[in-house]
Amino acid sequence: MKKTNQHNSGFTLVEILVSVFVITVITLAISTFQKDVFSLSTTLQSSLSAQLDARHVTKIMVAELREASPSNNGAYPIALASSTGITFYSDVNNDGLKDRVRYFLSGKEIKMGVVVPTGNPLVYNDANEKLSTIVSDFVASSTLPLFQYYSSTYDGTTAPLSVPINIPLVRLVKINLIIDKDPNHSPVPLIVTSQVNIRNLKDNL
Repeated sequence: MKKTNQHNSGFTLVEILVSVFVITVITLAISTFQKDVFSLSTTLQSSLSAQLDARHVTKIMVAELREASPSNNGAYPIALASSTGITFYSDVNNDGLKDRVRYFLSGKEIKMGVVVPTGNPLVYNDANEKLSTIVSDFVASSTLPLFQYYSSTYDGTTAPLSVPINIPLVRLVKINLIIDKDPNHSPVPLIVTSQVNIRNLKDNL
């Protein structure tokens, strides 16, 4: 009778351990990839949302500033001008009256305050101011302030008016929004800049 050698078709312990290790590595790699893709997608969506919001806000600010004019009680179109805030008169609710509007920096937020004139004669009562937050996560910068002001001599390269601002000289206002949703992660802060000539302050040359 001939002897036959039986071949063991099962896996050895070493083969099983190697297989488990390979599967684990692949699973971790796929999981990390999915996490990175999700994180990148979230970051890009957040960045795009911030960019759209910033452009929308500056568009509104520019439109309101462009139409700034004397108040209903005869006050100058611009009541206050600083690197972190501006107060002016403009009909923002289209009711035929000049509202007192102010945009100002409060911490990391840019707020908007509106006072509608009331009474007879019309007055601007501070107690009636309606406040709202229009920008969050603003990044303060010593080299690029929220507001910059220029005189009628501005030619695109002229330096802004020095602080404190001589308000009667202001003809153009530049708005610089620097937003960073998450300072600890990329991308770099978003910068949206716009400028506006105030129509009713044009020099008659």
